[in-house]
Amino acid sequence: MKTKLMILSAVMIGAIAGTAVAQEGTVTGAAGGAVTGAIVGGPVGAAVGGVVGAIAGTAIDPPPAPVVTYVRQQPLPPETVVIDQRVAVGEPIPQQVVLMPIPENPTYSYTVINNQRVIVDPQTHVVVGIVE
Repeated sequence: MKTKLMILSAVMIGAIAGTAVAQEGTVTGAAGGAVTGAIVGGPVGAAVGGVVGAIAGTAIDPPPAPVVTYVRQQPLPPETVVIDQRVAVGEPIPQQVVLMPIPENPTYSYTVINNQRVIVDPQTHVVVGIVE
């Protein structure tokens, strides 16, 4: 009987939480993970969800449109850097790759790797966008 009550409670809380999230927009990062973890697993779930949410929520924020436009308008250098690894959003590039700052938004830099314009977080060298 107690198990049925717990399952029913979890379903009801999930339904209510899903509605609240849909109304308020997407909750990301540590706060969103902690809320989801608390709903599913109580205090332990909140702690685990907060850690997972922090990792997932802070991993990638797409660069703003002016940054993408700036990078798209820059001329390609005569020679581009070629690396063997796959260039993908969320993946770091080698620290040796020279990054060019974006004057209007110094929280982003860019480079050209394997003939692709790549927007990078200069602090971590993690790719945050690839300009098509």
